[in-house]
Amino acid sequence: MDKLDTRSGALVAQGPAAVMGPGHNYATITDKIAAVPLKWGFPRFWIVGFVIAVAIVQLLAGSVTMLFAKGTGIWGINIPVGWGFAIINFVWWIGIGHAGTLISAILLLLKQQWRMSISRFAESMTLFAVMCALMFPVLHTGRPWLAAYWLLPYPNTMGIWPQPRSPLAWDVFAVSTYGTISAVFWYIGLIPDLATMRDQAKSKWAQTIYGMLALGWRGSARHWVHYEIASILLAGMSTPLVLSVHTVVSFDFATGLIPGWHATIFPPYFVAGAIYSGFAMVLTLAIPMRALYNMKDFITDWHLENMAKVMLATGLIVFYGYCMEAFMAWYSGNVWEMFMFKNRAFGPMGWSYWALILCNVAIPQLLWLKSARTNTIVLFFISIVINIGMWLERFVIVVTSLYRDFIPSSWGTYMPTRYDWGTYIGTIGVFLMMMLLFVRALPAMPMFELRLIMPKKGAKH
Repeated sequence: MDKLDTRSGALVAQGPAAVMGPGHNYATITDKIAAVPLKWGFPRFWIVGFVIAVAIVQLLAGSVTMLFAKGTGIWGINIPVGWGFAIINFVWWIGIGHAGTLISAILLLLKQQWRMSISRFAESMTLFAVMCALMFPVLHTGRPWLAAYWLLPYPNTMGIWPQPRSPLAWDVFAVSTYGTISAVFWYIGLIPDLATMRDQAKSKWAQTIYGMLALGWRGSARHWVHYEIASILLAGMSTPLVLSVHTVVSFDFATGLIPGWHATIFPPYFVAGAIYSGFAMVLTLAIPMRALYNMKDFITDWHLENMAKVMLATGLIVFYGYCMEAFMAWYSGNVWEMFMFKNRAFGPMGWSYWALILCNVAIPQLLWLKSARTNTIVLFFISIVINIGMWLERFVIVVTSLYRDFIPSSWGTYMPTRYDWGTYIGTIGVFLMMMLLFVRALPAMPMFELRLIMPKKGAKH
């Protein structure tokens, strides 16, 4: 139970369940969080990180330029492996964005206070992950100015419309809806803090920019009523998207006839995997940020432990999905399903299957230990391992289901080229660059929500 300091009006955290560090009041919360974007100049670590991110983005620019000049032949895709890094990376990036919606929407409806410190950070991560994911439906055609617009239902004189029975067309609508709702939710949540930034800023330019973005917010009772209504409505709209978006993405595979793909376990298995990888990415980014910006008072060890528990739970669901894939291949009696599973695990590319088992199942079992959940170095290592493992999972689903066809004469393998790697690594650079810009320009934590959990002076806790 937390304790109230009656002299300062600050909430002093007691025990492991600390939502906020001790000694804070309304003013200190605002000053500490607002000081990061309002401080003049750039920290050295931020400059180094931004230069590295921009350099990686140049790798993306070079790879995409070659793609547009020469087409998808520069990639490693072939017959029978017609899908490669483009679809792997698309599914991986969409999965990473799921934690933001879960934290901001579902935990808001459940009134979980521990979400407050990480909600803004996770929502921003969602937006930038969706941005990276949306590159691949455009890039995978190689000639987007000739092909990409066929995915959109625009009026045309030839009467040609997108194939409504294709899950690839469903992806466009699901992901665009997800991105739109997430962006609106993110911006609505920013408005009270933008007004605070407007009032805290010393520069005339900063006051003008933050004032325009705050949309005239004055903190009146009417403003707060409208804000609360909008937040609940958007949270209610976003909650089904957590389940629907990655379910639709799983239909890219589950509605096909390829052995190893058409499995009814895919929708819940993909959703759990998306939340798994999303929370891993939140930890991967939050742990360095809380150390570099000295935000351990707001992102406490309790927050990290709660996220570790969510990862452990969703990781066990993912492991159940792996077991069911193997069981159904055997129990169905389908010779092709059993052949596909044996080839996936023990074929020439079986190393990828056992690598994902190591990353997604074996190493995360350390999270059963409280000492691992509260050790930031161990937690950071596990989160990176899970991100690698979830990428390998998509690699295994796509590639190892295709490289051994029904006719042995058409068997092949898959070897990504430098342009495959350049495009993938380049999107990571875009993601990191956007996160660094966000942290530098906007409050990374919702100041008004953190102030809400502070008790008033003299009040009983």
